[in-house]
Amino acid sequence: MNRVQIEISLGLVFMLLSSFFLVNYATREEDRMAELARAEQAQSIEVGAALFENNCIGCHGKQGQGIQGLCPPLNDKHFFTDRLKEVGWGGTLEDYIIATVSSGRLVSTRPETYPGGGKPAMPSWSDRYGGPLRDDQIHDIAQFILNWKSTAMNQVVLATVEVPGTTSNDPVERGKALYTSGACVACHTLGSLSAGQVGPNLTHIGSEAATLVPGQSAEDFLKESIIKPNAYIAKNCPTGPCQPNIMPQNFGDQYNEQQISDLVAFLLAQK
Repeated sequence: MNRVQIEISLGLVFMLLSSFFLVNYATREEDRMAELARAEQAQSIEVGAALFENNCIGCHGKQGQGIQGLCPPLNDKHFFTDRLKEVGWGGTLEDYIIATVSSGRLVSTRPETYPGGGKPAMPSWSDRYGGPLRDDQIHDIAQFILNWKSTAMNQVVLATVEVPGTTSNDPVERGKALYTSGACVACHTLGSLSAGQVGPNLTHIGSEAATLVPGQSAEDFLKESIIKPNAYIAKNCPTGPCQPNIMPQNFGDQYNEQQISDLVAFLLAQK
């Protein structure tokens, strides 16, 4: 075999080996890309879980089970099987979640379920609409919610608030239980107890309440603010000037007189 024949033979061997490695790489590329996509989704779900805990559990519950009388469940078979048909949404469930979280909802699509007609239903969360979250963060929240699909249970959210009981004889302690178990923690900042980014800061409301409306006592101001939140609109909220109808208008229906008094007592203690 002369030199030319040897070079041709070596070239053919090289081509065959190259073809083998390229075919082998191509057959494994699909699996590699699928594994990469799974890893990225897992990371997105993990980030979304932290964002959901920081921003959403006050209204929708820690496990997406909803808050009675306030917000519907998301970790719910109905949400995954019937919600899009219920609202007439033509896109995907992911798109629906992202759109709803981004722009919020002024009126509930199921107002008969909630006292006060479900107004307002949900604030805007996208920074494009004055909210605190970026688009990628809202995408991560959507991935976290979608992760419940395979294990979602049938949930029932009633039109009244049931607050975890407390045996304390101290109205301040009972009021604290109401504050931490309801929607207050989702919207208001109060010291180290909550870090809401929707409503005004309540850290020193016990000292400030008596100065906000001339002639009105702190106790009367706080009680009215719970029952008729549009009676006084605070000047400053975390994302800008406070707006009417951001706070639910139905707490007077959800809480009985004793619960409202306990909540007022707790707020008066915040000085």
